[in-house]
Amino acid sequence: MSTTTEKPRTRELPPLIRISDTAAEKLRGYYASAQAGKLLRIGLKTKGCSGMAYDLDFVDAAGPTDERVTDQGLTILVDRKATLFLIGTTMDYEVKAMSQGFTFVNPNEKGRCGCGESFHV
Repeated sequence: MSTTTEKPRTRELPPLIRISDTAAEKLRGYYASAQAGKLLRIGLKTKGCSGMAYDLDFVDAAGPTDERVTDQGLTILVDRKATLFLIGTTMDYEVKAMSQGFTFVNPNEKGRCGCGESFHV
């Protein structure tokens, strides 16, 4: 009696976060000047009418549970508690008439508050 062992089918997950060309250029500038020797850490915090907001901070070193993401030759950190909410997200950098900053295109978002400050999944 022979038994064949079949491997379970798996599918590749999308990258945790992708960095757009514009965001990579801006981040390289930060890493080369004002934030030299630090890493950008992305997390989520409770905020606004919809519940969650992106939390960005430059840190000296990765925390024990931070996920390291490398894209476009750059390393960023992601708080492990935020990973399930960020899978497949693209980080961009936008300059508008009255504001500029990193933005996120997150396929997990189900909606945003009216002012755009927070989102829910």
